[in-house]
Amino acid sequence: MDIKQEVLKLAQEARNAARCIANVSSKAKDRALLNMAGKLEQKGEYLLEANRKDIAGVRDKGLSSAMIDRLTLNPKRIKEMAAGLQEIAALSDPVGEIVKMWRRPNGLLVGKMRVPLGVIGIVYESRPNVTADAAGLCLKSGNAVILRGGSEAFHSNKAIVSLLKEALIETELPGSAVQFVATTERQAVHELLKLDQYIDLVVPRGGTDLIRLVVENSSIPVVKHDKGLCHIYVDNEADLDMAEEIVFNAKVQRPGVCNAVETLLVHQEIAPTFLPRMIQRLQGSGVEIRGCLQTKTISPQIKEATEDDWETEYLDLILSIKVVKDMEEAMDHIARYSSMLAEAIITNNYSRAMSFLRAVDSAAVFVNASTRFTDGNQFGLGAELGISTQKLHVRGPMGLEDLTSTKYIILGDGQIRV
Repeated sequence: MDIKQEVLKLAQEARNAARCIANVSSKAKDRALLNMAGKLEQKGEYLLEANRKDIAGVRDKGLSSAMIDRLTLNPKRIKEMAAGLQEIAALSDPVGEIVKMWRRPNGLLVGKMRVPLGVIGIVYESRPNVTADAAGLCLKSGNAVILRGGSEAFHSNKAIVSLLKEALIETELPGSAVQFVATTERQAVHELLKLDQYIDLVVPRGGTDLIRLVVENSSIPVVKHDKGLCHIYVDNEADLDMAEEIVFNAKVQRPGVCNAVETLLVHQEIAPTFLPRMIQRLQGSGVEIRGCLQTKTISPQIKEATEDDWETEYLDLILSIKVVKDMEEAMDHIARYSSMLAEAIITNNYSRAMSFLRAVDSAAVFVNASTRFTDGNQFGLGAELGISTQKLHVRGPMGLEDLTSTKYIILGDGQIRV
C-alpha cells in the first residue's frame, strides 16, 4: 500500500470510529482513560527502550541540549503522562452539555448543545508526552484523532500509541479512535492535509517551518500552536526579589518549551539595581545574556543584542534584555515582536497591572507570575492539545471544551411556521 492509500485508510477508519466515540458514555471513556494511564505505567521500560532509540538517533544531528531534553522520556515523565490521563478522566465531560437555552414567543425552546468536532489531525514535533495528552483529550471530548509526530520521536510515539490502542480495545472501544501515521515521509503530511472529507480540524505543533507547511497546504481548518516568543516586563514599582525569582524560573526551569521567557524588559529606573544581580544569577546557571546598549552599559561583559534577537524564540539558555523608559514602551516592544502566546508584568501598581492585562494582545497575560504556567495542566484543563496563538475558534491552551462545537437543539410541542 502506498503512502496516499495508507493515510486515506487511517482517515476513513478514524471517521468511522468518531461516530462511535461521539456517543460513548462518560463512564466508558473514563474507564478507557484510566486503562491507558495504567498501561503507560506498567510498560514504562518498553517506552524507555523505544525512547533510547530516538535519543541515539538525534545525538549526532546537532540538536541543542534543550531540544534533546524535550524529546527525552524518564520514569518521572512517564508517570506524569499517566497522571495527565487520570486528570482528564476526572474532568467533567463536555459532550452533551446544554450551554444555553431560551424560549421564543411561540413557545419553542431553543438551546445550544456541545458536540464533538469529529476527527482531529495533529502534526507535531518532539515531546512524546503530546501523544498521550492529545489522545486522552480527544477521547474524552468524543473525537477520534490522527497523530503524526516528528521523525525524531518516531519510536517513542509509536510505542505510546500501541499501548493506548491496546487499552481502548480492552475496554471495548474502537482502537481506530487513536490513529498513528507510521511513516516519517513528509508526503504523509501532505496527503493528510488534503482529507477534508474525513478530518475536521488540524492542529500543528512545532517550529515555524512546520506551521507554515501545514497552513499553506491544508484544505482542513487549522488551529496553530505557533512559536512562543514570551516577554516579562519588570516595572519600576515591582518587588525586585519577586521579579528575580519569576524571571529565573521562566528562563531556567525548562528553557526548551514554548512558554519559557525569551526577552526581559526592565524599567530604566530600576535597571541599574536589578540587572546586575539578575544577570549574575542567570549566568551562574549557564544562561547567555544578550542586551541592548543600556543593558551593556550596566553589564559590559554581555553580548550586544541585534534585531534578530528580539525576533528569536531561543528554546535554550539564552535571554535577550532591553531597558525601556516605561510600561508603554514595553508594551510597544511586545506588540511588535510577540508571538502572542504569553507575556507577564511584575509590578505592585494595581492600575498598571490592569492596564497591561487589557492592552497586551496575547493568549495568556500574567501579573506577578511566571509565563511557565501557560499550560493546560496548570490551568486546570487536565492537559492541552496545544496553545492556540490565533483567535478563531479558540485561543490559548486547548482543553476539552475547545475540542467541541455546538449545535442548536429545538424543543417544541407542535409549532409550525406561518
